[in-house]
Amino acid sequence: MDWNIPLWILQIVMALAFLAFGYTHAFGYERARTNPRTAWMTAVPTNALRTIGFLEIAGAIGLILPALTGVARWLTPLAALLLALLMAFAIVFHFPRHEYPNIVFNSILGVLVAVIAYGRFVASPL
Repeated sequence: MDWNIPLWILQIVMALAFLAFGYTHAFGYERARTNPRTAWMTAVPTNALRTIGFLEIAGAIGLILPALTGVARWLTPLAALLLALLMAFAIVFHFPRHEYPNIVFNSILGVLVAVIAYGRFVASPL
């Protein structure tokens, strides 16, 4: 089976998701902190939250741009792998706070970007 098209679809969807989350974490944290679903943001210093947002935005760009341009294509699976690592850190953060919906959500995102990393490293390299 050719995994190129499903991987591209997954890359685009994950890039859009991480762009949205990254924007919220980097620039929309004041508004998001008042939302009960994102109450965890009050436990994170503003600069750290902004850094997380920028990492998510950079990862989203890394999922698409290197593969699309053909320049440094190895950055695409690396970006996916690092986003999976970021989701693992998010799980570790949410676990002692008993924020189980966030743990599930971060786990799903982590698995999906790990699939991209595996797919672009092994199954259907660029």
